[in-house]
Amino acid sequence: MAIPDNNISDLRPVIRQLDEGAINRIAAGEVVERPASAVKELVENALDAGARRVTIDIADGGKTLIRVTDDGCGIAGHDLALALSRHATSKIDGSDLLNIHTFGFRGEALPSLGAVGRLSISSRVPGADAYQIKVEGGAMGTVRPVALNAGTVVTLGDLFYATPARLKFMRTDRAEAQAITDIIKRLAMAEPFVRFELRDISNDSPRTVFVAEAQSGDMFDALHGRLATVLGREFADNALAIDAERDGLHLTGYAALPTYSRGSAVAQYLFVNGRPVRDKLLVGALRGAYFDFLSRDRHPAAALFLDCDPTLVDVNVHPAKSEVRFRDPALARGLIVSALRHALAGAGHRASSTVAGGVIEAMQPERTGADVSVPRVYQMDRPSLGLRASPYQTPQHGGFAEMARDYSGQVAAPAPVQDGDPHDLPLGTARGQVHENYIIAQTASGMVIVDQHAAHERLVYEKLKRQMADNGVAAQALLIPEIVELSEGDCARLLELADDLARLGLGIEAFGGGAIAVRETPAILGEVNAEAMIKDILDELDDMGSSQTVQARIEAILSRVACHGSIRSGRWMRAEEMNALLREMEATPHSGQCNHGRPTYVELKLADIERLFGRT
Repeated sequence: MAIPDNNISDLRPVIRQLDEGAINRIAAGEVVERPASAVKELVENALDAGARRVTIDIADGGKTLIRVTDDGCGIAGHDLALALSRHATSKIDGSDLLNIHTFGFRGEALPSLGAVGRLSISSRVPGADAYQIKVEGGAMGTVRPVALNAGTVVTLGDLFYATPARLKFMRTDRAEAQAITDIIKRLAMAEPFVRFELRDISNDSPRTVFVAEAQSGDMFDALHGRLATVLGREFADNALAIDAERDGLHLTGYAALPTYSRGSAVAQYLFVNGRPVRDKLLVGALRGAYFDFLSRDRHPAAALFLDCDPTLVDVNVHPAKSEVRFRDPALARGLIVSALRHALAGAGHRASSTVAGGVIEAMQPERTGADVSVPRVYQMDRPSLGLRASPYQTPQHGGFAEMARDYSGQVAAPAPVQDGDPHDLPLGTARGQVHENYIIAQTASGMVIVDQHAAHERLVYEKLKRQMADNGVAAQALLIPEIVELSEGDCARLLELADDLARLGLGIEAFGGGAIAVRETPAILGEVNAEAMIKDILDELDDMGSSQTVQARIEAILSRVACHGSIRSGRWMRAEEMNALLREMEATPHSGQCNHGRPTYVELKLADIERLFGRT
C-alpha cells in the first residue's frame, strides 16, 4: 500500500484526449488478440460481402503475412479511406443495435489492424476500376489505382510491429497456424455453400493446409457434406440430424452418437445465427443432453446451429463477438436438451460404426521390435481353464454342444420368427454364448457380439427411469429442516429453481436474509448432506449456467440398482433368453451403450470378417 507523501505537489492529473493512433492501438488490443483474430475479422468481412470463394494465405503463423482474397461485392474507391476510419461500417446504420444480420457491425476491425500492422486493401466493384489504399502503424496513405479483376484482396503484414510488446505474447508459429486453421474450419461449417482454401506460404514450397469445396443441395445435405470435410467422414457417418423449433428458436445441425465420444470438448461447435460462439449456456445444454449417456471423462461431439430473430439475442457483448446473451436463456437451453434427447431416443439401439473399427484394429495389433521374432499364439491354441485342470479328452460326439463343460461356450438353434428371415432383424438371432457373458448373433450381413450384462443393465436402467418419470421422485420430509446460510444473490438464484428441484424431491424455501430451509430431500438418496448438495448446485450454476446435480445423483442410484438387478456375467442363458434380450434391445432407446457410455454390442459386417482372414 502506497504511503501518502506530504511533500507531493497539489497539482491534479491532467485529463487529455488521446490521439487517434493511441485509440486505435487500444481498440486493437481488444479486437485483435492474435493472428487468428485478424483472420477471423477479415474472412467475416469477405462473407458479409457475399463472397463465394475465399482464399487465405499465411506466413509464419500469420505473424509476417495474412492475405485474404475474395470474390465479393468489393469496396468503391471513394469509400476505401472511410472504411479505415473507426466505427465506419456498411452493415448497420446505428439505429438498432439488436437487429444485426451480419458477422461484423462494429467498424473496428480494419482501423485496428491498420494501427498495429502494415495493411493494404485492394478492391473493385462491378463496373468500376480497382483501387488500393495502404496504412502502416495508423498512418494512412492515398487511394491509387491498381490492377484487380474483381472482389477484394486484404494484405496484413508484420502484425503487431507497431506494438512490439504484444509480440512477446505470441505463441509458436505452429500453434498460431493451428489456431487460424480452427477459425477457418468453424467459418467453413457456418457457410457450407462457400469455398474455403487456406495456404501456408512460409517457405519456397507453399502448401495447402485446408480446402473445403462449396457444397450443393439443400441445407442439410450441404451441411452434412461440409461436416464430413471438416470433422471427418467418421463423424458424418455417426451423427444424427437435428431439426427442432420452439417459440421462434430453430435448432439444426448434427450430433454424434454417445458411443462416438471424445476425451475432451474439442469436437463441440456451436453457432448462433451463423456466428461461431463459445457460450457457457449452450455448452452446458449440450452436456446436459448427454449427461445420462456418457461418463464424466467423455465429451459429446456436435455441430449445432441455433437461429432466431436477431432481436432475441444480443451479440454486442464483447468486441470479439464470441459471446452472446439470449433474452430467454431457459428457452434456448430447453430446446437444445429436448431436441438432442429426442434424436438420441430415435436412434434406438444404434451404436457408432467406429466400435467395429476399434475391434478390428485390436484383433490385428502391430508387431514391432522383439515381438516380431515371437510366434503368435492364437486364442484357439490356448487350453481352457477346464482343460488345464483336467486330462485332455477327445469328444466322443463331434460338435460344440458336447464340449460345453470344457469350453466356455454353447450353440443355440435359431429362434423361430413368424414373418421373414430371423437374421433380418437389426440385431439378428442368437447363435451362441461364449465365456458366459457374450452373446453371438447372426445378422443378414454379418454378426453381432453383445455384452449381456452391459446390455441388460441399460435395459433395466431405462425401465427404472420411465417408472420415475411416470410416478415422480418420492420426497423424504426432514424432521428438522436444515438451514443453509448463503449470500442473498446465491439464495435468489437457488429459489428461482425451487419448482424444478421440487420435482426431483428436493424441497427448499426462503428462511430470511440469505438463508434457505431444506425441508425435503429425495428419498432414494437416503441420508443426504443438504448443505453440501446445495453448494454443489450453486457451483454448477456458476460453471455452466444450469445444474443437474440432484438429477445426476438420483440417476446414479438408479444406475447402481440397475447394475445389481441385471443379468450377471458368468450366467448361462438359454436361446430364448438371449433372443428376448436382443429383441428388447431393439425396442429400447439408448440400448446401444451402457450406463457409462461404453458400447453394449459390436457389429461386424461380413466384409470385416473376411478382411480379418485375408479373404478380400
